Amino acid sequence: MTQNHGTQNHGTQNHGTTINGTPDPYLTTLAPVSDSAVLRRAFSCFPSGVVAICSRVDDELVGMAASAFTTVSLDPPLVSLCVQNTSTTWPRLRGVPQVGVSVFASDQSALCRQLAGPAHLRFAGIEPLHTERGAVFVPGAAASLSCTLYNEIPAGDHTLVLLRINELDADPDVEPLVFHASGFRTLVSRTAGDVTAGS
Repeated sequence: MTQNHGTQNHGTQNHGTTINGTPDPYLTTLAPVSDSAVLRRAFSCFPSGVVAICSRVDDELVGMAASAFTTVSLDPPLVSLCVQNTSTTWPRLRGVPQVGVSVFASDQSALCRQLAGPAHLRFAGIEPLHTERGAVFVPGAAASLSCTLYNEIPAGDHTLVLLRINELDADPDVEPLVFHASGFRTLVSRTAGDVTAGS
């Protein structure tokens, strides 16, 4: 084994041991996690689904948009979302019999922004769908999940909310809305011809 000190190339530094003549590089661009700007930028690199969480509370439509949404389990059927601890909407939703989770379609970015805006304007101009137990859904969504609260886990300045799916409807042909790099994105289908050899 030999040592190679001080060579830098695109954020790596070859100053460790070598195996069969190949340098063992070190990543030198890591920043302290205490830098909130760097942390936010790193989080924005990961795309996530965007959903509406809605229900009828005392004959009033209550809902919000959430971008940290993901599937969790098939058995039992679970999904999760993260809610800011400062949210004033989730405390109203968490006690209802059922909540409706609507996976926004790719053409519903304006509707998503509306449901993330002032509470008294969130359902303006919307004719939502609902169930007998009060779950409320956005029409035209890629998927609609009728859920009950399964668990809540404190997670720093957010709460990780686990929801159990009771009933659902989904249309795989409807492209979902995606949140990435602090903005909304749509998926682009890649055909076999788009994939080059070795990629």
